[in-house]
Amino acid sequence: MTPLKITTRNTPTGPVLQIIGELDYTTATDLRDLLATLTLKPGQRLVLDLARMAFCDSSGISALIAARNHVRAAHADIALAAVPAPTLRVLRIIGLDQVFRLLPGTES
Repeated sequence: MTPLKITTRNTPTGPVLQIIGELDYTTATDLRDLLATLTLKPGQRLVLDLARMAFCDSSGISALIAARNHVRAAHADIALAAVPAPTLRVLRIIGLDQVFRLLPGTES
């Protein structure tokens, strides 16, 4: 088990959250709790950098959807960057690749 670590950095277009480790049943609330503290301005874009995410289960997917809902309520945008292949496969199977903007690499 790889513990979850989330780092935050601000860019001119909005915050970037780097998800490191496992986003699962035991850690998904960490992302949800952090999202509740994020203030987004209309037109900003939240990027979730998943390059170092080791694992994502259905609770993790639900946390990603919660992130999208939080962002949309703020009239902002969201993108997932560097999505690992297993997670990308799940997103495609359930159609979320059509809901999230997917960026090929990490966002600076």
